[in-house]
Amino acid sequence: MTVDDSGSDTGAHGRVDPDPADLGEDNPLALRLEQLILGAERRYTPFQAARSAGVTMELATRFWRAMGFADVGQAKALTEADVLALRRLAGLVEAGLLSEAMAVQVARSTGQTTGRLAEWQIDSFLEGLTEPPEPGMTRTEVTYPIVELLLPELEEFLVYVWRRQLAASAGRVVQAADDEEMVDRRLAVAFADLVGFTRLTRRMEEEELGELVEAFETTAADLVAARGGRLIKTLGDEVLYVADDAGTATEIALRLIETMAQDATMPELRVGMAFGTVTTRMGDVFGTTVNLASRLTSIAPRDTVLVDSAFAEELIRTGDAPASEAAAAEAAATAEKEGEEPPSYRCALQPMWQRPVRGLGVVEPWLLSRRNGAAGSNGAPGAPAAG
Repeated sequence: MTVDDSGSDTGAHGRVDPDPADLGEDNPLALRLEQLILGAERRYTPFQAARSAGVTMELATRFWRAMGFADVGQAKALTEADVLALRRLAGLVEAGLLSEAMAVQVARSTGQTTGRLAEWQIDSFLEGLTEPPEPGMTRTEVTYPIVELLLPELEEFLVYVWRRQLAASAGRVVQAADDEEMVDRRLAVAFADLVGFTRLTRRMEEEELGELVEAFETTAADLVAARGGRLIKTLGDEVLYVADDAGTATEIALRLIETMAQDATMPELRVGMAFGTVTTRMGDVFGTTVNLASRLTSIAPRDTVLVDSAFAEELIRTGDAPASEAAAAEAAATAEKEGEEPPSYRCALQPMWQRPVRGLGVVEPWLLSRRNGAAGSNGAPGAPAAG
């Protein structure tokens, strides 16, 4: 927005207000498509919309920019739905349910998430569906009816998935031990990184590279979800996920390594994991634990998993791994002597040389592997135990 409360059309920061033609007004199909998707036609300038919603232009501008929408100057580019959205956000602030800063954060997190989704749907999903069915037809001629048919279905599906995700997140919050744990939680954090990706980018065609990245992200996302982890984000050749416990994160990491190793078209993978306090903001995670997991990934050998000492201690505490092979043998002997079943460890830990890690001091990585006899992906035997 580039108007102030007086309605002046002076561009913000010295910019000139955009030409209405830049907003699609010279393209009848673009306008028809916009009206179809928004369910309303353009009626308001930003100043008029803010006034109709009963909010200051400054607050309206903060909300719109937070949602990721560009300044449009004095053009009539907004609809009744834009006014209603402003009223709702402002109403939550007036009712004391949200602070103004939190309302802006809601707008920003929603805008960023749905913006990425919309870009994907247009670039990939709709692009494939709107291939002209007959010679001579243009893609734009078939876009409108396709969008008209898909819009209500996609909208309902979006709301369904959002409610499901909200229920899952709310469940995790109410199970927190105390209020502090709701914000700063102890989680297992993991990065999985494709080895030699930069080298691949120099010798692969763009389309091939895109397919490889998509296959990797799909495999990782499916495994993380199926095993009870949460995918935080994908970064092309790297994925970041978290889990509530070290055992879950471990199973995901090992299965990722095993699954990728079975695909000859995929590069090797390396995983770094850490366990500790994590700060969550807008669906992302921050803090020393996250930084440590990232550093461990960068020093992990190919097709291996490195964890920090806190992660190793957690696996030992929960009985997922023995403190050492000697400890495992002693526990088995004791169990046999007492006529009990020996402990069933899923993985093995081998301490590595301590080393300095930039920004984090000296750390002691542990090499994590699946123990002999433990089931790998598809029930296959695991890799030999380390140490």
